[in-house]
Amino acid sequence: MTHFYRPSEGHRLPHDPFNAIVAPRPIGWIGTLDADGRRNLAPYSFFNALNYSPPLVGFSSNAWKDTVANCRETGEFTWNLVTRPLAEAMNASSTTAEVDEFSAAEVEAAESVEISAPRVAASPATFECRVTQIIDLRTSDGEGSGSWFTVGEVVGVHLDESLLDNGIVDTVAAEPVLRGGGPTAYFGISSDQRFDMHRPG
Repeated sequence: MTHFYRPSEGHRLPHDPFNAIVAPRPIGWIGTLDADGRRNLAPYSFFNALNYSPPLVGFSSNAWKDTVANCRETGEFTWNLVTRPLAEAMNASSTTAEVDEFSAAEVEAAESVEISAPRVAASPATFECRVTQIIDLRTSDGEGSGSWFTVGEVVGVHLDESLLDNGIVDTVAAEPVLRGGGPTAYFGISSDQRFDMHRPG
């Protein structure tokens, strides 16, 4: 049996399965400044790496929110790896209140090197990014979806050397947190789930 539905007609399930199928997803924990220097920190579950050289990352916002507005105003953002010890702070920073999320979530900010946008001091991996595109996502009919996709080129990388094993990043050691399906589900990863494959020549 297969559950088939047309998204335009509704999924007929207790929770939209779309983002549960594309899962788990890395979290875009995005730090920005507005034009007046006010800080913003917000998590986005539609985030990923997009290109290797130049390194590009992108996140999608389901409305024109402060993060997107700040990216448009300043052309900068940081991406901060969410780890298990930082999960609760990440969740606290998702508040919709008009506050400094760094302060509200009790997250210490650190200065970036190449850009002005702040980064999360406790995150073991951070990308400093310059905005390359802000895309108005559209439907197949050309209508605006109300969502915005921001792409940034990574111009600086902060990486805790404790994550390096013979020069290779140990993904598990960072304890990354991934977004799952449903309104509350998050996941970690473990070394016993690892398997290796070599690409064909």
